[in-house]
Amino acid sequence: MSDRAPTATIEYSAVQELSSRDANKVAVGALVGTALEYYDFFLFSAAAALVFNVQYFTNENASAAALASFATFGVGVAARPIGGVIFGAMGDRIGRRKTLMITIIGIGVITGLIGILPTYAAIGIAAPILLVLLRVVQGLFVGGEWSGALTLVVENAPLHLRARYAVIPLIGSPIGTILSSGGFFLITFFFTQENFDSWAWRIPFLLSLPLLLIAIYIRSRLEESPVFRQLEAAGETAPTPVRTTFKHSWRQILVGLGSSLLGMGGFYLVTTFCVWYGVNVLDYEPSLMLLGTIAAATAEIFVILGAGRLGARFGSSRVILWGGIASAAVAVPAFMMLASGVPVLVILAMVLAVSTLSFPYAGTGAVLTGLFPAKTRYTGVAVANNTAAMVAGFVPLVVTGLVATANESWWPAALMLAFISIVTAVCGAIAPRFSVSLPGFKH
Repeated sequence: MSDRAPTATIEYSAVQELSSRDANKVAVGALVGTALEYYDFFLFSAAAALVFNVQYFTNENASAAALASFATFGVGVAARPIGGVIFGAMGDRIGRRKTLMITIIGIGVITGLIGILPTYAAIGIAAPILLVLLRVVQGLFVGGEWSGALTLVVENAPLHLRARYAVIPLIGSPIGTILSSGGFFLITFFFTQENFDSWAWRIPFLLSLPLLLIAIYIRSRLEESPVFRQLEAAGETAPTPVRTTFKHSWRQILVGLGSSLLGMGGFYLVTTFCVWYGVNVLDYEPSLMLLGTIAAATAEIFVILGAGRLGARFGSSRVILWGGIASAAVAVPAFMMLASGVPVLVILAMVLAVSTLSFPYAGTGAVLTGLFPAKTRYTGVAVANNTAAMVAGFVPLVVTGLVATANESWWPAALMLAFISIVTAVCGAIAPRFSVSLPGFKH
């Protein structure tokens, strides 16, 4: 704890003069970037369920092709912890703002390249190999984006409002989902299935390039975190943030990992896996599953905003605890509704499942940034969150395998969602014991 005391004092001093006006400007700039990040990242998620299993992985067995496609999706998130280490250390040494400019450019360019990548039919085995390589590099950049945006927003917000502002970058997830799934939904609506499979699926990927230019413009107008500036002035930046984090904050990494798991693993299960399951096992129209994803993501925005207010009032760790319990409780009913064959119930099932797991997701921003001292915060948040993302990224793959062994029944998926929910609830309950103490901030 002695390592944390001076840093906490510097941080408390740095944020005393901050106002909501300062926080609003930074929050909007961070949100634009994270929305683009998630748009790019979830494009791959939707494409893994609808396109890549056909265009890049050829197999007569639909489940085997889906496994290969979801494995490619998982490889991208497996690269995120490495990116978290690289860019987290960079953010703690040279600053949050500079690092975020690098990550957002990298994400946008890679997504555009995926949009022009030839298929298996055009270049053979090189197609899936290049797809995997692009996904890995994309995962590296994503590994530094979310954690950096979150750190920048939190360090520009008044202490008593951190929980409310910490959810703003998180809204980038449902916005990115709406844009990516909405893009695919419109493409499937306006184009035939043949045109969609052959070339129209590329349009949403190529649209990331003009969106990137907007994000760069907005990000370039942001100022550096006042907390980081004071750390620099006091000579308190960590020369070896990665080593320092693993040596002094390994317990915080584990708690942060568990607290983050449901927000990502549960979301991938309810969206990526369920889209595939609905289309390929239950024979639903792709448009129905995409519409369910869009409706769920829209509801998630309001849940996240509401959960941010609850976190500021009662503590974000409690939001994670009770949200995890609620998510576990609705897992089986939600999947029963999903398998009902009634379109309205299918959409409601996705909305219900995503809404409940969004409460713990909303709490992760304030909890993760509160677990680590300012001088290693970017690294700590990046390692914890991206390791959770790595585990979560393989959830669709694992659940697809379990469901296949259960004769395509939905119950293994429901049990997986309940299990992940309980893990997150427990970690949320114990998080305050490992957090940095700052006056005016509720854990």
